[in-house]
Amino acid sequence: MQKIYVKPKDCWMNDPNGFIYFKGLYHLFYQCFPYAPRWGRMHWGHVVSKDLVNWEEQGIALFPSKTDDRSGCFSGSAIEEDGKMQLYYTGVNYLTENPEDINLCVDEHFVSAQLMITSEDGIHFDNIKDKKTVIPVIHDADIGDARHTRDPKVWKDGDIWYMVLGSTINDKQGKLLFFTSTDGEEWKFENSVTRENFGWMWECPDYFKVEGHPVFAFSPQGIEAEEYRFANIYQSGYLADVRLPDTGQIRDIYKKFREWDLGFDFYAPQTFEAPDGRRILFGWAGVSDSPYDNEPSIREGWQYSMTVPRELSWKGDILCQKPVRELEALRKDEIVFEQGEAEIHGGAFDLVAERDIAGDIPVRICFNQEFQITYGHGVVSMEFLNNT
Repeated sequence: MQKIYVKPKDCWMNDPNGFIYFKGLYHLFYQCFPYAPRWGRMHWGHVVSKDLVNWEEQGIALFPSKTDDRSGCFSGSAIEEDGKMQLYYTGVNYLTENPEDINLCVDEHFVSAQLMITSEDGIHFDNIKDKKTVIPVIHDADIGDARHTRDPKVWKDGDIWYMVLGSTINDKQGKLLFFTSTDGEEWKFENSVTRENFGWMWECPDYFKVEGHPVFAFSPQGIEAEEYRFANIYQSGYLADVRLPDTGQIRDIYKKFREWDLGFDFYAPQTFEAPDGRRILFGWAGVSDSPYDNEPSIREGWQYSMTVPRELSWKGDILCQKPVRELEALRKDEIVFEQGEAEIHGGAFDLVAERDIAGDIPVRICFNQEFQITYGHGVVSMEFLNNT
């Protein structure tokens, strides 16, 4: 049983997948390479929870078993239909494997297809009999890229099913592909959208509503960093009031795109609607190809984790995030201060800041003399101390 954070015991973890509430349980799937704390042939790990705090491991849900996913089960989404859980994901097939390590591809010589699998109980998945390719490899370059087309987000509006996929144009410009279906199995390409000067690849798309307002989220790669924007190697954020599948509303993207998290380890988030109507977000506490390593956790046999689940709500035109209220039950001692400096000692903590962000009185909070959070002149920063 894991508490608060979902992390692998002895392997690699990346994107959250298939986040859904199904038959009384919260289900969270995630990308993993179950054999070592390194990236490799992707599987889907699986945990469940009754309260978003305590998570029980369910083992491997999806593993490579078909030609279209023989080299990995990449990211995707979940939906409930007729009392069953349906998972949609990207299958990858390496056309040229590394002869010294078959979990890696040579010169990006691979192709991608979109698959689905169904489960009666959300726990058991027949990877041999129940997988179906719903969108084969796209060989028409005018539609999408044969390699980098991935991460199906599926939803229903009335009797129509919708799917959006992330893609690229010649590894130079991000692109989204839209498909429709009447049964969730046979899909028809409808249209696409792209914008210049906003990354070479758009992946991990998500579409949902918060308090009735539509949100389109995605993770662009290849945006040049600014002082306070786009500082990570890859980004993840959202556009407000975009009603898909109307792609005409995806405009002024550079100005309107808001990053979810300006921290250095956050990527590929996914959301779902809780039974009480809250929109909950999980992110991967990591970013691929970062210029730093994770040697301390690698020595322990694992790498990366999920963020804590976050509730989304609007404050004006800003989509605010906070840890889910279920975590408040874990709080114990309370320390209150209004300004100046504070030293906090101990293990896990929950920091709640309530002040006018326009204020200019600096605040510094130091934790175990290992790292500090500083606020002043409208800027919040975090700094690790003493090479920790």
